[in-house]
Parts: sequence; structure tokens; C-alpha cells
Amino acid sequence: MNCEISLQENSCEVKNLTSEEAAALEKQDSRLVSEFQAMKLEKEARKNWDLFYKRNETRFFKDRHWTTREFEILADGLEEKVLFEVGCGVGNFFYPLLKEGKPLRVYACDFSSRAVEFVKKDARFDPEKITAFQADITADDLSANVPEGSVDVATLIFVLSAVHPEKFKQALGNILKVMKPGGLLLFRDYGLYDMAQLRFKPGHKIAENLYMRQDGTRSYYFSIEEVKMIFEEAGFSSKTVNYVHRRTINKKDDVDVPRIFVQAEFIAGTNRCP
Repeated sequence: MNCEISLQENSCEVKNLTSEEAAALEKQDSRLVSEFQAMKLEKEARKNWDLFYKRNETRFFKDRHWTTREFEILADGLEEKVLFEVGCGVGNFFYPLLKEGKPLRVYACDFSSRAVEFVKKDARFDPEKITAFQADITADDLSANVPEGSVDVATLIFVLSAVHPEKFKQALGNILKVMKPGGLLLFRDYGLYDMAQLRFKPGHKIAENLYMRQDGTRSYYFSIEEVKMIFEEAGFSSKTVNYVHRRTINKKDDVDVPRIFVQAEFIAGTNRCP
């Protein structure tokens, strides 16, 4: 079983690469994903995530009990709140919160209809408290399922990295539309020069900081400057934006890997994208 422990304090400084790490990144450019293949990945993105959940069902991701430690509002600031989990997977984020007795009204969406079905089949699913639905956050009108201007807290936890960078702003604009002005968006995703990025071999890089995994899903690696810029351009204001350094440890498999994530909180503004 994997566990995550703190390696150092949150930081605003990007990782300094060793000469070996810099060489590994440079080698990735020797063979890029073809334009045809990149377009195919975009076209088949939903199918690839459905296949991911067909293979792994509910076994891949563990319940995210760490979120109340990382985000203060989740620990003691959720009294009678409307929570919208964007990219909910099989419910590993919001189900632990509900188990703790948080008085929440939950909306949850995922790109994969198969993932949403797993949410609804979970014994903890309560349709009076939870609305779960399939959505493409880059294209769909989320207010068809989530009342416009109703969300107190929205979450993007390892979600935006799976979206093509050209669609970041549209996705954030769609989320902003259903949030209350002054509502809080919690963000965590892969940070620039995370170990997973450094380990990609030639043939997996699509574009700068964007990669193809073996299963056809994609991952993007963010700098804090970029995260701040794209959210502010979409109509949010920045509260906190930092790199967080952690270690992922699996003693059974003798795994001890340093990780870099970007963690941030953003406040929903009043300017809504048309």
C-alpha cells in the first residue's frame, strides 16, 4: 500500500535539475509523439479513460484521506456547504468527507461514464446528498446538472493535467460559472520536474510538459507561474500557489520516490466567461 509523507515545506522555487535529469529531459525530444497520434489521443480521450476504469474498476485510487490535512477548509470549514468535485473518479475524495459527517451537498462529475457508474453503485451513494454525472468540462454546460452560482467549494485534484493545455481556460470558465462569487477552488496536480515527468522515455512527449502514458491517457506538468496565470485569466484570484514536495513510499515493493505537486487555492471572481 502506498503512503505519502512530507519531504520538505511548501516552496515557490522550481526544482534544480541534476545533469542526469536535464539529459533525460533533453533525450525525450529525440522522438516526439506524431501529430496524427496526438490528435488521435485527443479524439479518443474519453474512450481511454473508460478503458482505464474498465481495467482497474475501483482498485486503482485509494480514498484520499490526506485532503483534510492539506486543505484547511476541508477539515473544519464545510458546514452546510455545496461541494463540486470535478473529475471525481470513483468517489475517493468526497466519500471520506461524507463518512466524517460533513454536512455537504455534493455534485460530482467525471469524463468517464464508467467511473460515474461506479460512484452510483457504491454502497455509500445517497441520491439525496449526491448528484453524480458524466461531463466533458471543456465543452459541456455544467449548469445543466449544477445550479449556476451555487457552489461554495470546487475541487480539481489531479484533473486538469489530463486536459489538453489549449482547453484549460475553457474548462476553468465552465467551472467558474457554477461557483458562487467568493467561492473557493482547491487545486492539486503534477508539478514541473516531478519524478513521473523525468521518467518518460522518448516517444511519449506530445508537447512541452505534456506526455502520453502507456494506456493512452495524458499528463501535464505545471509550474506555479503557469497555474497562477491560467486561473487568473479565467476569472479567479489567487489565494495560495505553491510546490509541495512529498515522498511516495511502498515498503512492500521497496519504493521510495520523491514527488512534486502544485497545490493551490483560488477565489471565484464575479467575471463569468460567456
